[in-house]
Amino acid sequence: MPRDSRGIALLETLVALAILFAAGLALLDLVTGGLRAERDARERERVLAVEDRLLTALTLLRRDELDRRLGGHPIGELVVDVERPEPTLYRIAVLQATSPETEDLVTVVYRRQLTNAP
Repeated sequence: MPRDSRGIALLETLVALAILFAAGLALLDLVTGGLRAERDARERERVLAVEDRLLTALTLLRRDELDRRLGGHPIGELVVDVERPEPTLYRIAVLQATSPETEDLVTVVYRRQLTNAP
């Protein structure tokens, strides 16, 4: 093998290794991003499950109990906002304290008006 060919072969080998190294780094970045996205999705799913349980419990409250909870109230890492847009309707929203501008779960429940019959 002539001396010039050995230098070119070494250069080609170095270029091939550099390309493999760059591809490996890109693959590592993709895997890391995927794992991070999976972790974030699991955390979001956990928070939504907690919010769902809280919202379910709030929808079971009686009218007088909902009246006592009108307005926004912090419950742990969450905030519950109970409104009464109509005399028989209650709007219940659950949101995270860290992002109060976004309501995660919202429902409306009907509670009939109590009449004071003799």
